[in-house]
Amino acid sequence: MADIQYSDQKTGLLLIGIGPGDVALVTSEAFEAAKMADYRRYEAYTALWPEDQLASLEKSVGTITRVMRPEVENPEELFALARESLVALLVVGDPLQATTHVDLQLQAEEAGIYCRTIHGISITGLVTGAIGLSNYKFGRQTTLTYPYSGWVATSPLEVIALNYALGQHTLALLDLDPSGAGTGQQKPMTPSDAVESIKAMINKVNENIDDFSLESPQDSIKVQSLKMISGASLSEIKVVLCSDMGTKQQSIIYTSLADLANLPGGAMNCLVFPATTSDVEEKALLRWLKEE
Repeated sequence: MADIQYSDQKTGLLLIGIGPGDVALVTSEAFEAAKMADYRRYEAYTALWPEDQLASLEKSVGTITRVMRPEVENPEELFALARESLVALLVVGDPLQATTHVDLQLQAEEAGIYCRTIHGISITGLVTGAIGLSNYKFGRQTTLTYPYSGWVATSPLEVIALNYALGQHTLALLDLDPSGAGTGQQKPMTPSDAVESIKAMINKVNENIDDFSLESPQDSIKVQSLKMISGASLSEIKVVLCSDMGTKQQSIIYTSLADLANLPGGAMNCLVFPATTSDVEEKALLRWLKEE
């Protein structure tokens, strides 16, 4: 392998993107950096790898220890280790796609700790390329969440609605943690969970639609789109289910929200809500229609 610029680095923090979930998609630089580190920590609360692939990676690079939200958002222990040794934080996908890791990078730099990022394949680029929708037409990304302690957040539906109104597709990641604490009780959201989440959001929007702000033109556009979505049947709302992307089990299905609840999905899933499509995009989507 070509010489790595930081190969003589003895201390510090390496933020390493390990890609979407298959050892075969880990870059050679990420492999070498992980092996070079004295300690390897696997961030296991923003996304997950299949256990067999994680075991295979560990066999190749050395012992890997899981860390969860508290260890990353309050990184005193991580930084103490990085001041005395070289620490690799292994992140699913690309390490800087989540603001949590950007904040960690900034904190490390402010603390005078050497910090280097090794990028990986992210779900964003992988999904947009795989399903055939133009990445120029994707709007803001969102995450469908579980109802934490009965609280239903409508912000994901608001993002989808505004994107619809602007003619932009939406990539919606699915929650991993019903508790919201990020401490290890992960239960990756299934397609049926996602449908229940959306139905709960639609019900809450219908109950509170008159309370939404109309201060800006964008607010008005969003509210009108929310009314359209909440008034539509689930069979009218089209969605693309993307499961286990980047792995040998990868699956893409173009369906409706009504039928989505009946699909098993994979170990890790995300959804794309297409807005207005071009002829080429529509032809690309039709490849993923589920056969009856």
